[in-house]
Amino acid sequence: MNPNILKQARQLQQQLAKIQEELGNETVTGTAGSGAVQVTLDGHGQFRTIKIDKSAVDADDVETLEDLIGIAFKDAQTKASELSRARMGPLAGGLGIPGF
Repeated sequence: MNPNILKQARQLQQQLAKIQEELGNETVTGTAGSGAVQVTLDGHGQFRTIKIDKSAVDADDVETLEDLIGIAFKDAQTKASELSRARMGPLAGGLGIPGF
């Protein structure tokens, strides 16, 4: 086996591990209701926090709050996915992996 290929594979593995660590330390926030609901995830898409402004809470209309939480969560997931693609793209692009 070509020693250069092994060296490149090790370098790629190290770069990937570094990016994975960085993604775990970065956060993205999804919002809904003009910022009344905020969901924060890390760069891997793992839940970190949720913040709900008092203006979004109405005991007679729980369904709206549920919808806002879902929208904010989906927004945060999209942002986490975009962040991951942006960080991984240069590595995956060099390998010819589709979708990056």
